[in-house]
Amino acid sequence: MLLPTLQQIGLNEKQAKIYLASLELGETTIKEIAKKADLKRTTIYDLIDEMINAGYIKLTAEGKKKKYLAANPEELQAIVKKRESLLSQILPLLNSISNVSRGKPKIWFYNGIEGLKDVYSDSLKYSGEILAIGGETTVKALGHDWILGYIKKRIQKDIHVRGIVAKSEFIEKEYTSKDQEQFRASKIIDAKKYPFPVEINIYGHQRVFFVSARDQMGVIIESPEIHQTMKSFFELLWDNLPEIKRL
Repeated sequence: MLLPTLQQIGLNEKQAKIYLASLELGETTIKEIAKKADLKRTTIYDLIDEMINAGYIKLTAEGKKKKYLAANPEELQAIVKKRESLLSQILPLLNSISNVSRGKPKIWFYNGIEGLKDVYSDSLKYSGEILAIGGETTVKALGHDWILGYIKKRIQKDIHVRGIVAKSEFIEKEYTSKDQEQFRASKIIDAKKYPFPVEINIYGHQRVFFVSARDQMGVIIESPEIHQTMKSFFELLWDNLPEIKRL
């Protein structure tokens, strides 16, 4: 009863076994989880980080020893609601391309600040230009220092960005003013008239990610059709926005 129900909310069979074992054991170790769930320790190691990012398991520490704690059952409802919230924000975009999509898209969900960092880091695994739409909310959520580290890695990989960003004093001072040195070209939109609460990155020939800083939730979608549709949407905006006037 419990295993299939947990699978219906997004866990696979092994993840569901790990969650239930952790829930019964309380604060525990990989060894104890493996014994309780009747799974190999290597299997636990392969899955535990993903479950932590998704919010199902929490990492604690006792000295130098790592310990793990299952999220309270009530928190599972919050995880599902976050997914529903982000999905509802991108649903119009998905519906707009549903008639032309031939293959089933691959979709990955991420929770929490560390999960959002994983989403961003995914964009550095691929060559080619990144097309980005967003503003300062995600930057501030992840931390200015972390973002600068991300930009440094992007520059080292010779990955350039074109960004459509919501205007703010912070963005103009810390980012658009440094476009040339940070391998970026930017265009500005009126944040009050055209708010973008969800950040979008289009990259890797067939990948798109959506990040909600407010919900601390991210989604990566792999689909050539969705990628092409979002790229066309970006280019339409880009072509109709003026260049930034530099002093």
